[in-house]
Amino acid sequence: MMTGLNVLDLAPIPDGGTPSDALRNTLDLARRAEDWGYGRYWVAEHHFAHVASAAPAVLIGEILARTSRIRVGSAAVLIGFTTAPAVADAFGVLAALHPGRVDIGLGRTGQRLRTPPPGAPAPNPAIVAGYEQLYHPKAEPPSYTQQVEDVLDLVGGTFTADGHALRSPVAEAARDAPVWIFGSSAGESAQLAGARGLPFVANYHVSPSSTLEAARAYREAFGPSDRLAAPHLVVSADVVVGDTDAQARELAAGFPAWVHSIRYGTGAIAYPRDSAGLSDEERAKVADRTDTQFVGEPGRVADGLRALVERTGADELVITSVTHDHAARLRSHELLAKEWGLL
Repeated sequence: MMTGLNVLDLAPIPDGGTPSDALRNTLDLARRAEDWGYGRYWVAEHHFAHVASAAPAVLIGEILARTSRIRVGSAAVLIGFTTAPAVADAFGVLAALHPGRVDIGLGRTGQRLRTPPPGAPAPNPAIVAGYEQLYHPKAEPPSYTQQVEDVLDLVGGTFTADGHALRSPVAEAARDAPVWIFGSSAGESAQLAGARGLPFVANYHVSPSSTLEAARAYREAFGPSDRLAAPHLVVSADVVVGDTDAQARELAAGFPAWVHSIRYGTGAIAYPRDSAGLSDEERAKVADRTDTQFVGEPGRVADGLRALVERTGADELVITSVTHDHAARLRSHELLAKEWGLL
């Protein structure tokens, strides 16, 4: 059985481009991804960065309105920056307008950044400052687990607050929408997804070294639910496909500088054409990401992705392909769709 293939889109703003360019590119890619046979189209949430996917529910609505079959969702809503009722209502509106096509993806990155444990690197002060602007003053978000539980209760019609049953008919329109948990380690997210019988997305493209542990922890914690009878694992991957290996490497030349800006800068820079300004030391700091990016002609990339499926036991893959030029990004997705047998 062929492993399902899906798209993750950050709506990257290219160097020299604008947010409008990035968003128009996203809508164009989504329409084409549907035609090329991809099963899901997910958009991320990022703030204070050169990516245009800052408001997932808004962007999802635009994509749903311009497509007719592909499932569309968040990868993921950073729920610590908002509230469970706000998320449930937003996705309820989407589900009411586009029944059977909405995925609710939840991530825990929006919880407040705490003092790191001994030995762990201190969080970037600029990132901490940016995060703090996304909370109301003195606000303290509930735990990620509690917020996920609240979303499930809201869409399921069983939510209570201070002993009072509270119903949201709009949220309940998303009753049948899958709730996906995203995680990069064997910690809270993987454990929660398993314990609540939810599908889990292991972020290989963010933290390749911990994906196997995350997948194992999810499966070990899994208990059947009314949503899911058996574990369902999606694994993400960074991909750039070209007509030749050399062309693909050229298209991926900006990736090291972009990843370095995310990890060690103040957030993603406008996507560059190359990484010429990066030192050898800086390249080494992101080698785990560049070495695990799947770059090459279609057969080479597909073989690498099949090996990833074999190692992780993934039921589906979600691929993100970022290049400076929109036409090259379209071509990357189209070539992979053909090689994977979607077309």
